[in-house]
Amino acid sequence: MAWRAPVVAVAIAVGVAACSSGGVRGSSVPTTAAPPTTTPAAPTSTTAPAGTTAPATTRATTTTTASAAATSAWPTYHRTDDRTGDVAGVARPTGLTRVWSAAVDGAVYGQPLVVDSDVIAATEDDSVYAFDLHTGSLRWRTHLATPAAGGSLPCGDIAPLGITGTPAFDETTDSVFVVTESGGGVHALVALDPSSGAVRWTRNLDVSGRDRRAEQQRAALAVANGRVYVAFGGLFGDCGNYVGYITATPTDGTGPMTLYAVPTAREGGMWAPSGPAVAADGSIYVAVGNGAATGGAYDGSDAVLHLSADLSTRLDYFAPRAWAQQNGADEDLGSTGPLLIGGGRVVQSGKSDQVLLLDATRLGGVASPVAAIGGCSSFGGMAADGNAVFVPCTNGLERVDATATTLTARWRVSATGSPVVGGGAVWALDTNSGVLHAYDEASGAGLVSFGVGAVTRFTSPVLVPGFVFVGTQHTVVALAIAG
Repeated sequence: MAWRAPVVAVAIAVGVAACSSGGVRGSSVPTTAAPPTTTPAAPTSTTAPAGTTAPATTRATTTTTASAAATSAWPTYHRTDDRTGDVAGVARPTGLTRVWSAAVDGAVYGQPLVVDSDVIAATEDDSVYAFDLHTGSLRWRTHLATPAAGGSLPCGDIAPLGITGTPAFDETTDSVFVVTESGGGVHALVALDPSSGAVRWTRNLDVSGRDRRAEQQRAALAVANGRVYVAFGGLFGDCGNYVGYITATPTDGTGPMTLYAVPTAREGGMWAPSGPAVAADGSIYVAVGNGAATGGAYDGSDAVLHLSADLSTRLDYFAPRAWAQQNGADEDLGSTGPLLIGGGRVVQSGKSDQVLLLDATRLGGVASPVAAIGGCSSFGGMAADGNAVFVPCTNGLERVDATATTLTARWRVSATGSPVVGGGAVWALDTNSGVLHAYDEASGAGLVSFGVGAVTRFTSPVLVPGFVFVGTQHTVVALAIAG
């Protein structure tokens, strides 16, 4: 009989489902939201709203030798739902040149998207911008809400707090999805027209019975199975009455929102910037942070969860045998998101100084991993090229090679930012200095570097053939790749 626990819908009492060969049941729950609306939530135009200053856009005098249009879109965090961040068609870099830099009204925490010939970026001022990929000219800007002021929240390290998680683009509905945070800790999923920035619909994602001001949406969004997946954790400082949960909302904005909540009394945040990963069969893998229990019965936290596409069932999970100690020491497994690599493998790394290899078909419950190596406490998102996995350790970016049953450390370099892979190179930022580096994938030797300005802790670059894009604390920067 599989382990069972109530799926927490906060104030809504959700009973434990009958036992089956699957696992824990999820729930379709009412939220505090109004029905979807097709009325834009804020003015949309190609210039800044009245009373504000339009963001400045500059272009360098040098021109790019890149192709006339991007041949590889970037619709989600690390490009694909497995979160590998591997891009074909990028030249091996021999130089970088700034093509344009566009000012925005707030810090860019999530990765920009590339949709057709536009670069779409969201800010902590609850604004979304679209810039011409080649020139940086402003296509449109939509200001969606007034972000939550830092002093209005019980703790945290982002002020103001607006759009933090990386948006996602859905080709089927031709929509860009973002999650805003506004005054009082209100979290809204917004669907935008990528060609104009017009708001198509909004849905509230808060659940009743908790202090929504203590919940934070930092994880990247994912689109699959006709749904938008959005995961929630807590604020920096782990204050307040929050419990990690993940929602699934139909991409057309109609029908019920479903969710899975971690069955712990408190915490268990799903906060890793890389967000949930989606397997080829549509099922969901998501990492969970430390929870309330520090002994006794396992409480569903500090884990990698495998959930059904509708979030109704926890199909499987992995938690380290030391889960209780990790909960007590704030060494959560969920400081990075799961990375899905070929051969039915999952790589997971967290705060506890280990990189873990798991069997995606049998995570195993509270168990030992298939393999593990030490010396790497990590935050953000990993990347992979085949069996080569790149992990953003706090003491430097590390290459780890994976087989079906082993992990082997190969090299480590100084940059600590979340990496992506393309052109035989691994691209990552030194998030302290704001310098972008490209390293030889095989040896770790430095190839090129370029200063882009102040960035946030979890900033990760975006690659398309000919270009690399970086969101900073004040701008979106486009660099041309010479190769």
